[in-house]
Formats: sequence, C-alpha cells, structure tokens
Amino acid sequence: MTGDVMFPEIHRIVADSDLDGMCAAAVLLKAYPTAEVVFGHAAILRAGMLDDVIDSKTVTVDLPFHPASGWYLDHHLTNKPNEAEEEEFTQRGGVVHWEHTPSAARLAYELFKHQFDLKHLEEIMPMVDALDSGGITRKDFLDDGPILQLSRTLSSTDNAYMQHLLQLFTTCTGLGDITNDELIAERMKVAQDERIDAVKLVQERTEIIDRLAICRLDDSGIRSNGYLITAHVGDKADACCVVHGYSDGDLSTPERPPLSASFYANSFIQNGQDRYDLSKLATAFDPHGGGHANACGCRIQPPGLDSNLNDWIEMWKNRETTLRIK
Repeated sequence: MTGDVMFPEIHRIVADSDLDGMCAAAVLLKAYPTAEVVFGHAAILRAGMLDDVIDSKTVTVDLPFHPASGWYLDHHLTNKPNEAEEEEFTQRGGVVHWEHTPSAARLAYELFKHQFDLKHLEEIMPMVDALDSGGITRKDFLDDGPILQLSRTLSSTDNAYMQHLLQLFTTCTGLGDITNDELIAERMKVAQDERIDAVKLVQERTEIIDRLAICRLDDSGIRSNGYLITAHVGDKADACCVVHGYSDGDLSTPERPPLSASFYANSFIQNGQDRYDLSKLATAFDPHGGGHANACGCRIQPPGLDSNLNDWIEMWKNRETTLRIK
C-alpha cells in the first residue's frame, strides 16, 4: 500500500515491449519480485493472443484495457476504459490507474518511488518520457545516444533478450551497467547500423502530400518510429504516416506481421505536438486502433492499404475542421 492506495495481489505483469513498457515492468517487478513478466504489444492483446496469460492476478501496463486483468495501469487516451467498463471492472475488485502522464513508466515510478529504491532509473526516465510523449528534441534524436539505440533493440519476438534486459533494469545501478553488458552492447551496435539503412529507405520511400509525410516501409522488413521521418522532412510536414509490415503478414507470424500504419505529429516544429488529433485517423477504420493524439497506430483494414491511405489523405485535407485540437 502507498498512501491510501491499495494495490492488488499480483503474480504476473503483462507489459508492452517498447522501452516505456520495459521500464514500467522493471518498476513493478521491484514491487512484485516473484511475478512473471510477459511482453507483448497492443495488436496481439486486442486479437486475444494474450488471453491465456491475463487473469485477476495480472497487471497489464502500457497496453489496451483488458477486462480479465486485476489491475490496469496506462496513460494512452484511447486505451482508457469508459465509465461503464471501469465501474464493472472495479466492482469485481479490479484496480484502474490511468493518468495522463508522459509515459506509463512515469506513472508506475510515481506510484512506487517512495516505497522502493528506484534511483537507478532516474537517469533514464526523462528520455523515456520524451520518447513516448513526443518530447525528444531533434538534436537528441540526430545524436542517437545510448538510450535511443537501446530502445531500438527491444522486440516482443525475442523473449530471452527481453528477460535479460529486464533483469539488468532491475539490478543495475545506472545506465552504464546496462549498455556495457556484452549482449546489450552487441544489439545496440546492430541497431546503430540498421538505422543507417533505415535512413536511406526513408529518403527513398517518403512522399509529402499537403504537409503529411507518408513513408511506405511495407514489405521492407524495416520499422521506424515517426522521429526518423519527421527529422528527415523537417518543417515541410506537420505529421507523418508510416506504413509497416507485410502484405502477406499475419499476427500469428511475428517475423512477418500484418500491414499497419502509425501516425506521429512533427514534434520538431514549433507547436507541432498539440495541433491535430491523429488518433481520429488511427480509429477511423480499425476499432482497435489508437494511442495518443500525437502518436498512435492501427492495422490496415479492408479493402486494403491504398484505400485506407486515400481516405486518410482526404481526412487530413479537412484537418482544420475535423482533426484540430481545440
């Protein structure tokens, strides 16, 4: 218990597989040192592929709301349970912690910082917040420091690596303990090299339509967040749409995921963050799409990618009346 807040009995932590989810899981593991940690991502949770590991003694963090869990901890606007869902959840003993924090890790950190020694995370937390909320500067991004490189090594398809990294996060005394680990350093070097290839591909496959940068990385095997695209286009775009995955992909084959799109505001331009609600694009066709207003995503829906893109472009053209944040 922290203050007047009661925390439920937990035997499993289910977290997103990005850096935010990793750090949130590390905080929760301090509070529940015997808990099993399972890493996933929003699409497989919404597809029911994590149902068998989520029960009343599970905390889900940095992921969409799951009614079978016992504790829900998140900060994404579109993931927040509605009033009826929350009431039903809490009436059967569930606990909801949803706050508009810059990261889920920050929410977990604030909940437990007075109860456990989390000083080893203080160095990394500002960058985790910045990465997840779009607050990173263009200089920090272009410098590609160790935290950025580390963030690109995480993957829900490599559980052994994720568990190794989690162990380091819960036992280290600082960032250097993590980045000096032989396996981590090796993966960070790969991530550094892959970014060089990604930059070339982004330059080749990005088109700007009415200040929306569209980057087609589908069927390339390369993934990128919005920072790489907006850093490339500079002040020529207010937002970007990045297409990932494979035209013949499926959620059951993690090495070949299905087509998806991510939307990001251009945080590198003045007042670029809070101008448009991009989650309206992410939820236009995919009922399970969403995220933040300035960073969100969805899976490509029938009749297909070209149709989805054309409709998003039309919505974007009317952005001042339909997407503008008031």
